[in-house]
Parts: sequence; C-alpha cells; structure tokens
Amino acid sequence: MNRAGPLHLRVMSEPPRDNPRRIVVKIGSAVVVTEGQLDRTRVDRLAAEVGALLDAGGVEVVVVSSGAVAGGASLLGLGEMPTSILDKQAAAAIGQQRLMRAWGEALAEAGGRTAAQVLLTSDDLEHRARFLNARHTLERLLEAGVVPIVNENDSVSFDEIKLGDNDRLGALVAVALDADLLVVLSSVEGLLDEGGRVVGLVEDLDAAGALVRDDRSSTGVGGMTTKLDAVRIVADSGIDAVLAPGARRGALLDAVEGRAVGTRIPARATSPNARKSWIAHSHRPKGSITIDAGAVSALRDRGASLLPKGVTGLEGAFEMGAVIEIVDAGGASIARGLASYSARDIRRIMGRRGDEIESILGYRYDDAIVHRDDLALTPRVRPEPST
Repeated sequence: MNRAGPLHLRVMSEPPRDNPRRIVVKIGSAVVVTEGQLDRTRVDRLAAEVGALLDAGGVEVVVVSSGAVAGGASLLGLGEMPTSILDKQAAAAIGQQRLMRAWGEALAEAGGRTAAQVLLTSDDLEHRARFLNARHTLERLLEAGVVPIVNENDSVSFDEIKLGDNDRLGALVAVALDADLLVVLSSVEGLLDEGGRVVGLVEDLDAAGALVRDDRSSTGVGGMTTKLDAVRIVADSGIDAVLAPGARRGALLDAVEGRAVGTRIPARATSPNARKSWIAHSHRPKGSITIDAGAVSALRDRGASLLPKGVTGLEGAFEMGAVIEIVDAGGASIARGLASYSARDIRRIMGRRGDEIESILGYRYDDAIVHRDDLALTPRVRPEPST
C-alpha cells in the first residue's frame, strides 16, 4: 500500500493565512555557497528580495543563514566539507566573518538596510533566561528596523550541545519570535512525490515522511528529514511554513506572497503558548519518568498535572526545573515538562500521594511532579494503515 496516499499535488492560489507580518527565512549552505566559495551573487539577490519585502511596509524579516562552515572550509585548505568538530569550528571561525560581511554589504545596497549578527547555541535556547534574552534582543533589532542575521555559533559549539542543523535553529527562532511564517530556502525544489513532482501542499506531516529520500547536498548538514522536523515544530506552534528552492529568483517573494512555489505546510488549527513550545521543542530531555495508564489518561484526557502517585519509574540524574520526558509503560512519549523536583527526590516520592510529600522530603514545593502549566503533550501517533 502507498503510505503517501493522503498527499496530493496541489498548487496554492490563496495567499498565506493572515498575510504574514513577521517572517523568518532560513537559507541553506548550498544556496549561498557554490563550488566551495561564498556566492555573492546569490547573497545579493536574496538581500534584494528581503529589501523588497521590507520596502512594502508592515513586514519584519529575520534571516537564519547557513554558510559559515562551508564558506570557510576551502580557506582552511580543506577540499570538502569538514567532518571533525575541530575542523568545523576552525572553518566557521574563518567563514562567519566573511558571511556577515557579505550580508552587511548586500543589505546596505538593498535600500540602506542594516544587518546585525546574532550567534546562538543550544544552551541559549534550552535555558529559559537565555531564551528570553535572545528573544528580546531580536525584538529590539526588529523594532529598530535592523535585519538580524542568525547563525549557530559553530566556532564554540561541540557535538553534544549543537542544535545539529540550521533548519531546527530557524524553527526555534520562529517560535521564539511568534513569527507568522517560516520560509526554508534550500537546494531542492520542495518535497517531491514518488513521481518526482513537487508536492504543493502538505496536509499530513506524518504521511509526508514516507516521501523523504536522501537529498542532503554536499555542503549542507540537514536533508529533507531535518526540514520536515523543523516544519513540525513551527506547525505545532501555529506558524505556517514553506519549503522553497533558494536558487530560484523570486522564490522568497513568491513564498511570502502566496504564489505557487515549493511546498507549503499550513499551521495546525491550534497552537500552544510560547512557554509550552519552548518546553516541547528547545531541549534535549535530561531524564525520563514512566507513568501508569491512569496518569496517561489524566494528562491526555483531562489536562491534569502529573502527580507522584502515577509515577512508576525514573531514569537519569537531573535537578529541579530540568526538562524531562514522560513516557508510558511501553516507552512511548506522552509529554515533556519541567520537573518540580530533582530525580533524587522523585525517587523518594514516586507512587505516593501529594499530601505525603512534605513528610517524606521535609519540604513541599508542589503537589505535582510536573504542573500542567509546565507540561507540553506529545502529539498522538496514528497507527499505520493496514496493508
């Protein structure tokens, strides 16, 4: 059976919902780096499109631009994209300043726009205070009419703390800023169906995954899988997305103005608040707790907090306030949330009533191990169709 059946090749004729006012544009390495060199013609053209959007008025644009590592690799004497973290860091240290200079000059030529460099790491988006600081900085730059150029801080990031790809970074920036639209410009035309045609509209992200093939470019980090993962983040946060070909002139303008280009993915009907989006998407969980069937029902069906009575197991060592995964007896993810107690204390109170916490620990912060305001449910996974 064709698992991709729910997908249809459709052309979007209507404009994006509510005419997007705040737009995050993620640009892949393969778009701005060609033959191992930063392609100034591409940067100039994209900057001109950003300038055209801003000139129209009432629009704010944030650019998440890859290209530092790819652009610096040849200058480091490497014949291909580096694989070791040390080479990546060194290439980024060379390439980032060249990338920013290119964007700065191109935006200045595109109507006298000012560019600002914003480098982020996983830590910046996993700690609530740093998340808010990054958001406030970007908000202030937009208020001043400046175009933020965001990139991952590759020159100081290690494998264990890297976001992993700028598709995810672009999605998290869009969520942090409550953007209306994320446009992902890459070396591909969009999501392709089994006949090699561009899927104009994705109505089912789970089914879309069946169409993914290994399409990673020679200079890119993420393929279509990472792009769909990023799109899921923004769609679940109430943000529309478009996957479009970055090499095509006018693709950014077409994506923003609702013309047929690439693949459009509408936002889900409902969206969580920024805090729950941050909990759900900005972290690698520090541990996990297993809950019984009654607790699963309480969380999913009644929107309740997680009480210690329903906890049956725990893995990991974490402190109060850490993001943890909540799983059922079979190991399936139910939710993520902020722990009200450390792993050490949860081990002591799991399976007990909330009114027993103080007598066991000598203090009581909350009756719940994870309060419902600090909990983001994992989308239900629909069963595969029978064959």
